[in-house]
Amino acid sequence: MTLIASMSASNTKMEYPLPSGMHVVPSEQLDLRPDADIDVDLLHPPPVTGVKNIWFFWHSGYASMHPYTQRTVRAWHRRFTKQGWIVRITDRQPGSKGNIANFVDVTDSTLFPEAFTKGTLTGPYARQHTSDLVRWPLLLRYGGVYADVGMMQIGDLDGLWHATIANPDSPYEILSYAPSGAAHYSLCNYFLAALPDNALFARCHRLLLALWSVDGNRTTTEGMHANPLLRGVPLMGGEFTITEDDGTFIGPDEVSRMLTDYIIQGQVATAVMGLVDAESNWDGPAYCMEHFYAIEFMEGSQLVNELTAWNGQKAFDLLSLSLPEDGEKEDESQQQRQAREIVEACLSRSFGFKLAHGLILRVNRVTLGSLWRDNPGSDVVPGTYAAWLRHGIAYWCPDTIPDRVALPLLPPTKVGRLLEDTE
Repeated sequence: MTLIASMSASNTKMEYPLPSGMHVVPSEQLDLRPDADIDVDLLHPPPVTGVKNIWFFWHSGYASMHPYTQRTVRAWHRRFTKQGWIVRITDRQPGSKGNIANFVDVTDSTLFPEAFTKGTLTGPYARQHTSDLVRWPLLLRYGGVYADVGMMQIGDLDGLWHATIANPDSPYEILSYAPSGAAHYSLCNYFLAALPDNALFARCHRLLLALWSVDGNRTTTEGMHANPLLRGVPLMGGEFTITEDDGTFIGPDEVSRMLTDYIIQGQVATAVMGLVDAESNWDGPAYCMEHFYAIEFMEGSQLVNELTAWNGQKAFDLLSLSLPEDGEKEDESQQQRQAREIVEACLSRSFGFKLAHGLILRVNRVTLGSLWRDNPGSDVVPGTYAAWLRHGIAYWCPDTIPDRVALPLLPPTKVGRLLEDTE
């Protein structure tokens, strides 16, 4: 490995090892200005004039985001703006340049449910579902990439974009993550990419709005998993349980229903991907086989979690360790070795890393993301493995783009009209 001199968040000169299989992004391809200058650009993006948009959403705007997620968004900006991408953080703040109403008509019932328009979404995850509801309208109108603010980009986004979606000779029309070997099609809504008016996303959005319009316009996703329009689509999870603070135990069946309601947008995508609707000339399985460039879910975006057995405290503790000083060996407890292997694997093998929050905290109590949030600055302490990971994400790139998951041709989960219960 090569030692790379770098500037940490505290402007202390550090040296971090460049993992095998990675290269330093040439300085002319990076925005190396101070954070404050980048923040000005993020708060004042230019008008939309093309498809190379990187969309985010934070309900109260970029300035109020947690510092660790601001660092994530800045890293996207540093890496990709010199390649023509514009990072845009949308919000619902009155008077904000990022207000979603400046980009799409929030009063249009073909774009948003009544609960979004009126701001009446309820429940503990209302803000997450508000974020869900802006993704497809933005991508359908403008195109580009939508990512959660907790999505840390590692791989060559521009290279993969131009090899697939932007390549007129490529059959691929959408990018996302998907598990290999699954018995049904799916995608991860924390990273979506397509050109405007994508056929899959358009149908997904119609179905999602139909679920929100049931019973006089819903204000929460609770119970949406049972909607007849999703009949035949397997529920998510299945092995998770929850023990509440008061000792109440929630079994895997109920947790599966809760998880499916929480990620209802993903359930909708699975339904459309498995739908054959001859009347509208839609064959979801064939579309996935031909046009979906799926990046492997675990290797591509969850490797830190896999290598720590989804133990958020363990991931936080390991990444908070300091690297050995010059001339020192890794500690005898092998914790530094474990931390090094995690950082090297994530940087060199993954296309991204999604920090987990939301409902998962009821299952696992803490995650790396929640601990970074609750311990401000812990992700950038100079000389730690976390700071090494952060530096690599902002200034380095894997040598290759990820392979596509080999999707099998699966039987449809539904044959009939998109918005019709076929039973």
